[in-house]
Amino acid sequence: MGELMLTSDSVFRWVKSLIILCALFGAEAVMANKLPDFTELVKQNSAAVVNISTTQKVKRNVPHGFEMPDIPEDSPWGDLLRRFFGEEGGGMPEEFKSQSLGSGFIIDTNGFVITNNHVVRDAEEIIVRLQDRRELAAKVVGTDERSDMALLKIEAKNLPVVKIGQSDKLQVGEWVVAIGSPFGFDHSVSAGVVSAIGRSLPSETYVPFIQTDVAINPGNSGGPLFNLDGEVVGINSQIYSRTGGFMGLSFAIPINVAMDVVKQLKDKGRVDRGMLGILIQDVNRELAESFGMKQPRGAVVLRVIPESPAETAGFKVGDVVVEFDGKPIVESSDLPVLVGRTPIGKSVNAKVIREGKSRTLNVKVGALTEDTELAGTPGKPQVAKENRLGMVVESLNAEQRQRLNLEDDKGVRVTNVAPGPALDAGIRRGDIILMLNNAPVKSAAQFEALIETLPTDKAVPVLIQRRNSPVFLALRIKEKDK
Repeated sequence: MGELMLTSDSVFRWVKSLIILCALFGAEAVMANKLPDFTELVKQNSAAVVNISTTQKVKRNVPHGFEMPDIPEDSPWGDLLRRFFGEEGGGMPEEFKSQSLGSGFIIDTNGFVITNNHVVRDAEEIIVRLQDRRELAAKVVGTDERSDMALLKIEAKNLPVVKIGQSDKLQVGEWVVAIGSPFGFDHSVSAGVVSAIGRSLPSETYVPFIQTDVAINPGNSGGPLFNLDGEVVGINSQIYSRTGGFMGLSFAIPINVAMDVVKQLKDKGRVDRGMLGILIQDVNRELAESFGMKQPRGAVVLRVIPESPAETAGFKVGDVVVEFDGKPIVESSDLPVLVGRTPIGKSVNAKVIREGKSRTLNVKVGALTEDTELAGTPGKPQVAKENRLGMVVESLNAEQRQRLNLEDDKGVRVTNVAPGPALDAGIRRGDIILMLNNAPVKSAAQFEALIETLPTDKAVPVLIQRRNSPVFLALRIKEKDK
């Protein structure tokens, strides 16, 4: 037999390879141990998650008298058209029943269930199906369209419930788990991380959404979002999608917001919110410069509703709200959330930037109502020639101001915009100029006088109204435009 000859060099290489292999397997084991295990969380909480099915009456969209066409018996479209037009082919009924699915979760052993308002909106019948296959009819205790919340009640005792957590303790990057019924598949589990907090959506004003990458699809709406401690921190509500399915962007209502709504729905069947009576907009870099601010932050006031708490407190168009009740306003979407959750009648301080200077206003928060209609007053029509901004404006008469909901004698209409500072700022034909450099615009002649006072190479704010909505733009006249 031959002998195995080992040199010191070969032994060294062998030991080195063994160390590397051990390190690799050890690293994989460590990484595996760091990944969360959701099995116990799901076991402990699935029983408190429910499937919600609803039935609504839907009016047909087919014109009355439009009947099913004659088709061959063996046509593949026959069955579909017979269902659509009715078995006898004589036309679909004026109303038919439609069903939808969603999710929810039990928060009380006596049968209180939370879900989204859009899951049960206009429902004639609501059925809650439990994990043990029981199906129970539910009654609506109350709904809140602004937060998309609904509180239901089923008649049962000793029901399993979820644990309520604190959504304000969530951190970006934290693991979260959703349980719900996407596409009707009961108790489906998906997991991901918190992508952002305090996210605002265009259609929602009073909810600072939790954004996650948890897979959420139709049917998940109203279901719970858990943290790793098995506590509900949000209610899955919306997705961003170009296809109708999950694309990596999901939004949940923070549980702190939801439980405040639930308490009010239990106590009085409705939700009251605070209101200042202002319309606001975000502040970008150029607007911040035009308002004399070092950095973009806060909410700029576009309009003050007459006889509102804001008007009484002395708010003015062009004020930038940077703090409310001691809390900073970083983005404009922060303000409605804070105001909405403030008790009605409470007096709070609001810090604003006005013409580059900070001041504090004390405002008594009112109850949220529909915006007051703004009426206008007479004005003498005038037309101005093209100016150093590169645009032409005309004054408005009383009828035009009333139709546009303009207050007092404010506003001139843009009739033409040529290449120049106005076009660069985003001003377009048909816009109504309301303020220029913090001064109200009342007529074409006065507007021309204001233009002559504008500084060069410095951004100034201009308030316009477009499609009945006010918006601030930053206007800058360059040296060559003088």
